[in-house]
Amino acid sequence: MKEFGLRNSAFGCDTFGLKGLKSVYWNLTEAELYEHAIRNGEAQIAAGGALCAETGTHTGRSPKDKFVVRDAKTEDTIWWDNSGAMSTEHFDVLLNDMLSHAEGMELYVQDLYGGADPAHQLNVRVYNELAWHNHFIRNMLLRPSREDLKSFEAEMTIIDLPSFKADPERHGCRSETVIACDLTNKIVLIAGTAYAGEMKKSVFSMLNYMLPEDGVMPMHCSANVGDNDDAAVFFGLSGTGKTTLSADPSRTLIGDDEHGWGPDGIFNFEGGCYAKTIRLSAEAEPEIFATTQRFGTILENVVLDEARVPDFDDGSKTENTRCSYPIHFIPNASETGRAAHPKNIIMLTADAFGVLPPIAKLSGAQAMYHFLSGYTAKVAGTERGVTEPQATFSTCFGAPFMPRHPSEYGALLKDLIREHDVDCWLVNTGWTGGAYGVGHRMPIKETRALLRAALDGSLNAAQFRKDENFGFMVPVAVPGVDTSIMDPRSTWSNPSEYDVQAAKLVDMFAANFQIFQDHVDDLVLNAGPITKIAAE
Repeated sequence: MKEFGLRNSAFGCDTFGLKGLKSVYWNLTEAELYEHAIRNGEAQIAAGGALCAETGTHTGRSPKDKFVVRDAKTEDTIWWDNSGAMSTEHFDVLLNDMLSHAEGMELYVQDLYGGADPAHQLNVRVYNELAWHNHFIRNMLLRPSREDLKSFEAEMTIIDLPSFKADPERHGCRSETVIACDLTNKIVLIAGTAYAGEMKKSVFSMLNYMLPEDGVMPMHCSANVGDNDDAAVFFGLSGTGKTTLSADPSRTLIGDDEHGWGPDGIFNFEGGCYAKTIRLSAEAEPEIFATTQRFGTILENVVLDEARVPDFDDGSKTENTRCSYPIHFIPNASETGRAAHPKNIIMLTADAFGVLPPIAKLSGAQAMYHFLSGYTAKVAGTERGVTEPQATFSTCFGAPFMPRHPSEYGALLKDLIREHDVDCWLVNTGWTGGAYGVGHRMPIKETRALLRAALDGSLNAAQFRKDENFGFMVPVAVPGVDTSIMDPRSTWSNPSEYDVQAAKLVDMFAANFQIFQDHVDDLVLNAGPITKIAAE
């Protein structure tokens, strides 16, 4: 076996059980990984310098193929209603079979950090079959210095072999695709899929399991901070605007997807961004668009024209086209990945029913209600089989990545909001003027204007009305914003149809929240919308 690059042989492949490898490439740089990806036929270079790769049949996550090892430690700490279980025996067989499958391969290894706060940092070692995957995870996590790499000791290990096909009967999984997480031993196995996002979400899931024990709140959110140290976090699922709305040139970007909130404030879990590029334009999102024209960025499933210029309007491969890039490609990105305790929490939802207002202020109890509800829409392409937005409830705005019961995360967030007197807002980036198929997406210009007013404090001085369906407070008028969109009912051509949709959504909220009624106090329980039946 040949080994290349900076490595720590004491904690290398042999120790983990990877033997008989053709070659191992340790901690290669972007330029080196470009060369390998091109040599291997994995990718091509786009005009502007980005590396363009395809993920094959899997153009999004495969949440139904994700499993957690059920053992003595996880038995009573995992929310099993939300997590597929795998026995330790099946995991061990899967691990050994994947190790055997790797014999004779060239593997690429990166040693990286998860978590910008040294007090809550996770050392992650990633073994990849594909060079562009190794480049992806190098973009997405935090990079130790070359000096620190010499003494790096892995706490978490990921093995990602897309060419390995799992056997459901032999490995206790559902299909040839598997993402198996041993949270006790901090090992993740990924097989049968070339979708690179599975790696970063595996690290997120691991931190989501570990950090609550230390009193740290893990969050599926983006975050930024203004000149007055006024940090803000943006909760939301993929496609709701976390990346787009946090990339504000007037504020410093902390991160676009995953953060922790601990005793010293908030901190990014990652060192990069993973942005959707479908219909990306320089006019609407200049900072993100600029990253797609740079060496070091990876484009996923993006169509290139004859001159290899990316066509971001072409969704023929998938609506979930992506770019990954190190966060320092954003001009106003934080150098530390850390900020003080937030002053504002924004909960983003892509309301496919066209019922919710563009922004609403939430009380503390309402914030907990909507955090646990996690209402949004699954956006086309984010998961396999989703071809158009579908109304869904994803608790904590990230249920697929939350191994513990949501009440644990909710309790942590509730205490932090109270302790630091945080203003909470619900922002609809979904539809207005009608439901999906009739209405149109909320104009991003208006959303940005509303967010600026919320973050600079001026929105608190606006006149508010109480929403008759949800009970939260909605601004009547905001300078620079089209007043008509502030009342969603008035944007519908037939207001009675709005009433029907609103009643339907209210009932969905109430039905969904039944699973939490034994885990929250009466204040939170009564903070949601009241169905017409209940009111009568």
